[in-house]
Amino acid sequence: QVQLVESGGGLVQPGGSLRLSCAASERVFRVNRMAWYRQAPGRQRELVATISRTSSTNYADSVKGRFTIARDNAMNTVSLQMNSLRPEDTALYYCYAEIWPSGGTRYADYWGQGTQVTVSS
Repeated sequence: QVQLVESGGGLVQPGGSLRLSCAASERVFRVNRMAWYRQAPGRQRELVATISRTSSTNYADSVKGRFTIARDNAMNTVSLQMNSLRPEDTALYYCYAEIWPSGGTRYADYWGQGTQVTVSS
């Protein structure tokens, strides 16, 4: 069973930076859309940024100009560079990927376990 493994969360002061990374736990046939979502306490999960296989990107208005999503198709990884962090960016961040597993017959949705980002002085 393919898993998405995230890393890079932590505690940072306002104005600081963090870089999140996410990788598939095993070789897969193909990865289509990849994305980062986040969920703050008491709020619904929201889309932060998405990237297509051809690296076309979209961002939530709240992170435009501060966050950058990137992917490596050879390694099947996705990253999120977060700059100028604000307290309102505090949330559990989830990696998402649309994956066609090796030996599979179609794409399926996969989620990481979540990594905590806390922005506080």
